[in-house]
Amino acid sequence: MRTVAVVGASLAGLSAARALRKQGYDGRLVVIGDETHRPYDRPPLSKEFLAGTLGEADLALETDGEDLAAQWLLGTRATGLDRTRRAVRLAGGREVRADGVVIATGAAARTLPGCEGLAGVHVLRTLDDARALREELARGGRLVVIGGGFIGAEVASTAYGLGLDVTVIEAAPAPLAGPLGAEMGTIVSGLHTDHGVRLLCGSGVRGLSGESRVEAVLLQDGRSVPADIVVVGVGARPCVDWLEGSGVELDNGVKCGADGRTGLAGVVAVGDCANWYDPRAGAHRRVEHWTGARERPDAAVAALLAGGAREPGLPRPPYFWSDQYGVKIQFAGHAACAESVTIEEGAADDRDVLAVYRRAGRPVAVLGMNQPRLFTRWRKQLAASTS
Repeated sequence: MRTVAVVGASLAGLSAARALRKQGYDGRLVVIGDETHRPYDRPPLSKEFLAGTLGEADLALETDGEDLAAQWLLGTRATGLDRTRRAVRLAGGREVRADGVVIATGAAARTLPGCEGLAGVHVLRTLDDARALREELARGGRLVVIGGGFIGAEVASTAYGLGLDVTVIEAAPAPLAGPLGAEMGTIVSGLHTDHGVRLLCGSGVRGLSGESRVEAVLLQDGRSVPADIVVVGVGARPCVDWLEGSGVELDNGVKCGADGRTGLAGVVAVGDCANWYDPRAGAHRRVEHWTGARERPDAAVAALLAGGAREPGLPRPPYFWSDQYGVKIQFAGHAACAESVTIEEGAADDRDVLAVYRRAGRPVAVLGMNQPRLFTRWRKQLAASTS
């Protein structure tokens, strides 16, 4: 291959570029990113950066003196992929012709319809989002977080630490029931009430009220929750619209094999936009976690350079972590595969549990709350038992 284009300049794109050089690719390398920023770390955006304890320089993902001998096209949006001409089309009419393409365009935060242009309403996905939200939180007031998932919970925890009055609204009966299951999701989300943060579950959001600036969140059950600031944390959608008509199969992101290969030769996908095949589950999964964006590009790049001649190995079980109210939460595996969950160590009321999820007696997932040593041991066992 003479030219490889990496479309996406966040962690997954940077990891793919690194993997290309590490695996011996010495041709032209073009990295295309729609943000103007160099690659930066996203997890701190909802925690240390939002709290003001980390600066922008601390978010840099590139090491001092790192040089991938790449051409960086930042602030440049990909608008299409021409499989016949093997070209990535860019906004403004330019294009990059490439023998190989790594799709790493990530995901974008979902928004609430009807709140466009209403001041005080935020999402949190990018550095620019975090800058704007941090400025607002510094003024204090009443914060309402819509969505009790991990991003919403981390924002609530950070804002609580900054002294704001915080309410979390979750449409489901129990927050985090999707990734953790209802039982453990309830235990983890109990951190909100432990710290005096209001948690309202079981009612969706009907809309927002306010003229030029948000004043309240209106619930479907008729309640109105006063708000000076609103953060919408209702998930993310894969950024794959630019691939419509390209021949790349789209299904909850870019549908690809266990090694990241798509149905088009010379095209692989990594990161939050990639819906990889999971051999353990016999199904495709789109995993939006830092670890996957860091590790899986190695396999995708190997498949790209080998032209699919190599058999993909089994990926490690998905892993993610979260820090909320001073508690370190770690999770690995798939809770949806479990038939049971048991607390092996600690006590739920103390929020220091180690819980193991099992199917047919075999562990399929593990959750730790302030149990880093035990969690690490179980995570290794989980990887071994599912390999």
